[in-house]
Amino acid sequence: MCAQRKSVILTASSLPGPEDVHRKVLSNGITVLCRANFNSPSVSVHGYVEAGSLFDPDEKLGLADFASSALMRGTEKHNFDSLYNELESVGASLGFDSGIHTTGFHGRALVEDLALLLNLLSDTLRHPVFPDDEVEKLRHQLLTGLSIRAQDTSDMADLTFDQILFQNHPYARPEDGFPETIQAITREDLVNYHHRSFGPRGMVIAVVGAIDPKKALNAIERVLGDWHNPNQTDPPKMPELDRLATTVRRHVKIDGKSQADLIIGTNGPRRTDEDYLAASLGNSVLGQFGMMGRIGDSVREKSGLAYYAYSSVSAGIGPGSWSVSAGVSPANVQKASDLIIKELKRFVKAGVTRDELTDSQANFIGRLPLSLESNGGVAGALINMERYSLGLDYYRRYAGLVKAVAPRDVLEVARKFIDPERLAIAIAGS
Repeated sequence: MCAQRKSVILTASSLPGPEDVHRKVLSNGITVLCRANFNSPSVSVHGYVEAGSLFDPDEKLGLADFASSALMRGTEKHNFDSLYNELESVGASLGFDSGIHTTGFHGRALVEDLALLLNLLSDTLRHPVFPDDEVEKLRHQLLTGLSIRAQDTSDMADLTFDQILFQNHPYARPEDGFPETIQAITREDLVNYHHRSFGPRGMVIAVVGAIDPKKALNAIERVLGDWHNPNQTDPPKMPELDRLATTVRRHVKIDGKSQADLIIGTNGPRRTDEDYLAASLGNSVLGQFGMMGRIGDSVREKSGLAYYAYSSVSAGIGPGSWSVSAGVSPANVQKASDLIIKELKRFVKAGVTRDELTDSQANFIGRLPLSLESNGGVAGALINMERYSLGLDYYRRYAGLVKAVAPRDVLEVARKFIDPERLAIAIAGS
């Protein structure tokens, strides 16, 4: 008993918490989070700036994605080759990705090369020059990606599902745009977008690795503490989302495909909603745990109607979604659809059993330490704590929060969001 209790205490104390996560807001608005880990010689840097596709005009959709992809194509100090040569010479990495609300960055290096990594991060964030030749190369790559998307049944089902569920809302727009909008974006558009959207206000950066947190804070302040952008604009406000009044079904024809992809779903909670954990645990029972939960067992294992079938809760800053995805033979689309809806009706009628919930709770608690084994995993966790205002003690409280969810909580959140008579149904394939 004592040994078991000691193991639990050690596990809890190894999780990030207020005692070992150092947080500071710089004078220019950048929030810095640092945690030491001297069991590894490396350091991971994750973060984001408040610049995403919410800023994109409809006629230039994909602008934020285009710009984030172009940040490392050349700066005032480095051209494309010299930037990557510096990183590769020390085995370091740095990359950017764009979302709806933010542009994220992630880097990794040996601790002795942290200064180099941070200098390159600052340079690419603050001084990209968007060279004409690199912009055109990137445009070609983006257009190729969109051509591939148009023939991918999974991608097109995702796009169509969002267009149904988030009609008349910014979330309905694909972040990577359309061929005509990518063609319309000029170098000047990229420069102007960067000029008005990138800045220190709202920026968050996390550093985790073999370095004293105070030294990491000082290193960040040296390269980013003097960044100011008086032209940085606030993100546009999101409109309220109108939920579907009835079931809407849409089929995108893609000829010559042996598989159709099917998504059936509805609205879901925000990451900051109190019932997010209950929805996540319920979703695990519905279509994640074991062999993809009830959905996988019913649609794939017992009925043989799908190559894969699972459910997911997608939750972020704004309204989320709760959906079931399946890859099926075109001949089985209707049968699979009917069976999925049957499972959803069962879910909102009776919820989950105590045993099902207990299994999912154990899974959630057990996998948390595994997700925090690497510096990158911890850095990502710190970013999420800040992004969603979870508190520095969130991962210390996590097991208790998970255990506090009762079957009735899952039933209530299921009935709150899932109405089998008001579903978005998207199908892509022949």
